[in-house]
Amino acid sequence: MKHLILVLLIIGGVELVKAQNTIGLPYIHNYTKQQYQAGTQSWSIRQDKKGIMYFANNEGLLTFDGSFWRRYALPNKTKVRSLEFGTDNRLYAGGENEFGYYKPNASGDLSFVSLKNLVSEKEHSFSDIWNVCGYQKSVFFRASNKIFQYRDNKVSIYRPQSHWRFMGATEQYLLAQDFEKGLLKFNQGRWETFLKTDDFSKKSLITALIPVNKDSALVVTLEHGAYWLRGNQTMALSTDFMKKVAKYRIYNATRVSHDRIALSTSLNGCFIINKKGEFIQHYSKDEGLINNNVLSNFIDNHQNLWLGLDNGIAFVATNNAIKNIYPKIDNEGAGYASAIYQNKLYLGTSNGLFVAPLGQFTDLSYVKAHFSAVPNSTGQVWGLNEINGKLLMGHHEGAFVVNPNQATKLLDNGYWSFLPLGNIMPASFIVAGNYNGLSFFKYQNNTFVPAGQVPNFHISSRFICLDHHNEKVIWTSHPYQGVFKITLKEGFNADIKLYSEKQGLTLSLNNSFVYAIKNRVVVASEKGLFEYNDRTDKFEESVYLKKYFGKLNVYYLKEDSQGNIWFIANNKLGVLDLSGKQPKIIYLPELTNKMVAGFESINPIDAQNILVGSERGFFHINYNAYKLQQNNVNVNIRAVAATGKADSLFFGGYWAEINTLLGQQEQQIPRIASSFNGLGFEFSSTLFNQQETIEYAYLLDGFDKTWSGWSKKTSKEYSQLPAGTYTFKVKARNNFGKESPVAMYTFVILPPWYLTIWAYLVYTLLLMGMFYWLFLWQQQKFIQQQLQYQEEQKRLLYLHQLELEQSEKEIVSLRNEKLEAEIIHKNADLASSAMHLVQKAELLSKLKHDLSRMAKTENLDEMKEDLRKMIKVVDDENTLGEDWSQFSVHFDSVHSNFLVLLKEKFPNLSPSELKLCAYLRMNLSTKEIAQLMNISSRSVEVSRYRLRKKLQLPSEVNFFNYFLSIKE
Repeated sequence: MKHLILVLLIIGGVELVKAQNTIGLPYIHNYTKQQYQAGTQSWSIRQDKKGIMYFANNEGLLTFDGSFWRRYALPNKTKVRSLEFGTDNRLYAGGENEFGYYKPNASGDLSFVSLKNLVSEKEHSFSDIWNVCGYQKSVFFRASNKIFQYRDNKVSIYRPQSHWRFMGATEQYLLAQDFEKGLLKFNQGRWETFLKTDDFSKKSLITALIPVNKDSALVVTLEHGAYWLRGNQTMALSTDFMKKVAKYRIYNATRVSHDRIALSTSLNGCFIINKKGEFIQHYSKDEGLINNNVLSNFIDNHQNLWLGLDNGIAFVATNNAIKNIYPKIDNEGAGYASAIYQNKLYLGTSNGLFVAPLGQFTDLSYVKAHFSAVPNSTGQVWGLNEINGKLLMGHHEGAFVVNPNQATKLLDNGYWSFLPLGNIMPASFIVAGNYNGLSFFKYQNNTFVPAGQVPNFHISSRFICLDHHNEKVIWTSHPYQGVFKITLKEGFNADIKLYSEKQGLTLSLNNSFVYAIKNRVVVASEKGLFEYNDRTDKFEESVYLKKYFGKLNVYYLKEDSQGNIWFIANNKLGVLDLSGKQPKIIYLPELTNKMVAGFESINPIDAQNILVGSERGFFHINYNAYKLQQNNVNVNIRAVAATGKADSLFFGGYWAEINTLLGQQEQQIPRIASSFNGLGFEFSSTLFNQQETIEYAYLLDGFDKTWSGWSKKTSKEYSQLPAGTYTFKVKARNNFGKESPVAMYTFVILPPWYLTIWAYLVYTLLLMGMFYWLFLWQQQKFIQQQLQYQEEQKRLLYLHQLELEQSEKEIVSLRNEKLEAEIIHKNADLASSAMHLVQKAELLSKLKHDLSRMAKTENLDEMKEDLRKMIKVVDDENTLGEDWSQFSVHFDSVHSNFLVLLKEKFPNLSPSELKLCAYLRMNLSTKEIAQLMNISSRSVEVSRYRLRKKLQLPSEVNFFNYFLSIKE
């Protein structure tokens, strides 16, 4: 019984080995429903000449250009089941109760043209179109109950004997499978029996017909494997593996390369086989697919594989020079160390050490092997070094030597790595960096024996290297504590020296990574790369490395056998390639941020095998293939739309039929209204396996002066573009600096309506109308003004007449006033004169009377007395004192009650002062006043002075003028 079990295990093991996957697996990227925003299932896949991918999806046609997903629904909003390009470059599609083709509309956006209207209405019920084939300028659509032939805008219908199960085409023939009649060939409008023998057609449903060469094809069935079809005869592709894979239900198949075929299954993912039916590779959930039910497959124009899954879409970068190596099937465990030892690949991870046999290989990623865990190695592995034909392992739990069957511990404590002391092999002593300093092992009796530790040095020594110029000098560093020079002496005693500012290094954080590069001791720091100068015993800025790396923040360095320097800077992996005529730096952006930060590991085995530790397993790089993998870079403008406005797509990505490379024609230059002067552009490259390497630059000719800088951005927006003609230009480049042809989109921003020719014409007409209206208005206004002028003239003439009459009246009045004033003045004078005359008359009369009386008297004494009296009368007449009252009455009557008003205003004036005022009002001189008042002129002046004080008149005010102002 035990022997039977052993035999079964051996047989199972042999079968397992035969079906063993390759060590290296291509990068698999899964696109979920949430990412592409469509249905779960994709039934057919195609690619156009521009590289854009098309998927027959449950919710319509799905497109992907490397950056943007777009969905185009069928008119009846149902599934798209099948796709195929016709000889007319149209993309024909079959759906649920619908068939036709997609073509660009006027704005370059895809729209569906149904062909159902070319058949009678009674033929409109046909369920799903499962296959679309182009054959001899016709396009055939297969449903279960009908096959439609579309040619010259006409549709012919072919009905099955029972029901149609499959349809496929090669260059030589178009085949269809009838459930009862088997495989039939289309010949001049008829379906004829094709096979001489019908060994398989009735046994199983055919799922794929793959042309291999001119006279043969591979027919793949759902559950009965595959058959070679040569002429009209079949031969089973019978291998143990094909029998096994048939159990997984082969739902679809496609040709991957000249010698390889992809078989998609419903139960176990996708298998790659060769023409002999031998297993090559397997992609399933274990390898990274999100599910194992593969409905469709397609190999793109860069030989990468696309898989339409039951729930999602997968891209498998089969033609990429970078592959994944997973020591554990669950992809868990970060990669920290790798080594090839005794033709086995050892990988150290966070979960332990794993080993796989290699055999003969060129590119080890294609080696078929199975990894197994090395016993006694569970835990964190830090380093692997082959010394003296032994494989040493630095482990979290100690130093180990790895035997074929297990790892044997040499010493406890955590160990990083090991180096031989000296260049002569086998080395008698080795140094090991550990968590607590530096340890030594002596090699004797074909094994390593602990030999001691550097005393008084307890710094964790992960980074160690030897000085090429002095075998007794060991350099080590700690990221936070600096760089140390350990100079060995007898008995493993050592001089220990820390290098800091005085020796050219700063003790800033993360500045202490020491390496041996080009026989130089180099320290990588955030301040740059420094090189040790043994003559000055100081570190100096490395002139040699600076000319290549400049100011890059390099913190990891590794030299390969060809002299190239692999490095890591800013979480990017690159290589200073010195193998060509001109040194150059090549970045590998596919690995950016995918390595274990701070614990990076690069193992350049040779130019075709570079192993890089990652967060999940390891990356394998075929560097020679990577440098040759420079596919032509392309770029497509995928959409142009007004920013911030709905339903404003001006360009949907297509100038002509889908499968053409035609660019924009002059008649396709759009004229865009000024209200849409903010435009957004979307662009992409269809290098799907190099998306991380692609950068873009753009220029809007007519607006921008120079090209933009290179960036990963796949869209650009412009706002407030003035009226004019513009050409948007975009180009792409990869990490090798190879640029794509420039893609262009020309458009015209129209001026706003108020700046158009028609608007200017309207403005001109309006201006002319306005001038004409102004002319008429001015003319009318002139006429009105003339009439108003005439009326005004009449009015002014009338007013003038009135003014003349008024003036004459005023003149007459003034004359009357003047005459009245003259009369009053003359009356006053007359009154004054009359008063004096009266006085004189009275005096004369009195004198006459007295003289007469004297003449009659004889008495001399009496006469003398009379004469004396007469003299007195004359004297009294001269003083006029007695007659002042009478004078004042006459004076006031003439001078408008002057004395009365003056007395009212100044009641304290004496009679003599009033008399003086009257004389001053009459404008008499001082002399005249003195005579009238019978006083001297001096007395008059004194009286004037006193009067001025009483009246409170300033000296500059004239009495006459002042008295004239006193009126009623």
